[in-house]
Amino acid sequence: MSLFSTLNTGVSGLKVADISIATAGHNISNANNDYYTRQRVVSSASVPLHTRPGDIGTGARIDTITRIHDEFIYARLKQSSNMLSNTSYSQKRLEEVAKYFPDLQGAGLQEDIKNYFEAWNNFASNPNDGPQKINLIQRADTLVSNLSNTREKVRTLQNSINDELKTNIDELNRIGEQIAKINGEISRIESGGFERANDLRDQRDKLELTLAELVEFSVFKGQMRSENVIDANLTDLGRDYHLNIAGYSFVDGATFHPVVIDNFKNNSSYYSIYHEQEDGRMIDMTTAIQGGKIGAMLDLRGRIINEHDEGYPQDGILQGYIDDLDAFAKSFIVQTNNIYAKSAKESMVSSGMKHLESDMSLTNYDSSIQRGSFDIIIYDTQGNEVARKTINVDSTTAMDDGTPESIVGQINSNSDDNNDNNSTNDVDDYFFASFGYDLNNKEGRLSLSPTDANRGFTIAIEDGGTNLPGLIGISRFFEGNDAKSASVDYNLLKDPSSLQGFSAPVSGNNSVANEMIQLQYESISFYKSNNVVVTESIESFYRSVTSRVASDAESTAQKNDTNLALFNTVFAEHQSISGVSIDEELVDLMRFQTAYSANSKVITTIDKLLETLLGLK
Repeated sequence: MSLFSTLNTGVSGLKVADISIATAGHNISNANNDYYTRQRVVSSASVPLHTRPGDIGTGARIDTITRIHDEFIYARLKQSSNMLSNTSYSQKRLEEVAKYFPDLQGAGLQEDIKNYFEAWNNFASNPNDGPQKINLIQRADTLVSNLSNTREKVRTLQNSINDELKTNIDELNRIGEQIAKINGEISRIESGGFERANDLRDQRDKLELTLAELVEFSVFKGQMRSENVIDANLTDLGRDYHLNIAGYSFVDGATFHPVVIDNFKNNSSYYSIYHEQEDGRMIDMTTAIQGGKIGAMLDLRGRIINEHDEGYPQDGILQGYIDDLDAFAKSFIVQTNNIYAKSAKESMVSSGMKHLESDMSLTNYDSSIQRGSFDIIIYDTQGNEVARKTINVDSTTAMDDGTPESIVGQINSNSDDNNDNNSTNDVDDYFFASFGYDLNNKEGRLSLSPTDANRGFTIAIEDGGTNLPGLIGISRFFEGNDAKSASVDYNLLKDPSSLQGFSAPVSGNNSVANEMIQLQYESISFYKSNNVVVTESIESFYRSVTSRVASDAESTAQKNDTNLALFNTVFAEHQSISGVSIDEELVDLMRFQTAYSANSKVITTIDKLLETLLGLK
């Protein structure tokens, strides 16, 4: 042992104190960085000199600079962040939707429904009054216009979420690519087995937290260790790294597997999300992705895309609202037109029915068409019923498949409808039916036209529960078959004076108008898209739609409050372990400063001793 050895002892202590001060300074400079994990210098005694009197110390050495990190608490932080991001986004969007339904404030569609039936009541009191007809048509137009506008607002929000989905998937891939690059750097720096890439691991943790806000994922980091000598918390020291989304590899070490988003499968430009395998095969993972902002988007927008027709989702919260509005509009239109078909006309032509071919089963064409029957009634010029024929609808009935059981076949059959053994005064003697299918527009239309022998007779249809007259719009008050296409019949808008409130065309008959008033109190069937049939009054069904919107918004807000409290608790716990305490760092700085000064004193002492030694002669 020499003075020079003792000098090295002081220098080693000086270096330990120097690096400890630098580390404390690094901690303090990142005190306001929520993603920074405080670091600690771990030192120990250097290897001593083994002598006969005993070991002589050679100073101190730095073993490592470690992060004070608990992987278990950090995993909980990611999970709570994921849940908070999910409910926060959902809450914001659902509260926006709730504003489209202002019915709780005495406005909106519920008020329009009330005003519409009041207009029918006023019209029934004076069915020949022109201003009452105009008022009724205006109230009806306001109702269906607002219904269509509300649906369009929800659809617009749904479309914007679909656009956001693409942006967030791009962000997801950007983060994944960065994580893969950092993994490569960590592996390179820590390849010696002793180095610790603390700041790079912090950067990766930050990216993982950002990723957790977007989507739920699982990650395996290889070796986990609890170094109780250094710190009791569980930390990640492994260089293996595997991150999976929905069970599919996203980041594998330094290799990145991007998520593919595309809309090639449908006509609506709605995206689906895929995992691309090594052989190029695409696996749809849209239904498997959960949690975070992206999971909330898919829950709201819908996950299962209908590849036919317009290509919109078959599920999703917003799509559920749209489907409910469509179910409301369709049943409202069908039941109104069912009643209006009772009003006698000189001829009738149905709406264009998309894809209704002549030989297609009617009950298969639309679930709202029921088995049963409807009557065709013929009135003379004095309003007397002169003929009536019952038309049956069963599971095989088609419009015009060439059989006597078809709608056209039954109407045109030469039957004795009046049971008077007179073959010249039956329905087929006054009107004949025809059905045509336009191959270009893919629409079918049913027509009821007067025969050559018709001398001012009129025709009406009285439905017995089939819903067929109202569905095909053989005599229309409303047009359309959903909330999007709902409108008052064009001819009524153009000429409100043509509005009829009678069944038989005689003065004082207002039975159709009275039935329209009664419709608001009756229970009718609403056919929802999930094959569920709800039987309620018009007002009650619409109220259930608005209640569902309000309930979803309120429930999500409550969940978000709970998730926010959980996140704050976990974040505080994480910060108590990994966050920087200024007071603690300042105490450490004073301790390291004292150590630095003391080691400096050792060096100056040895310097004086060397000076004394060299001064000897």
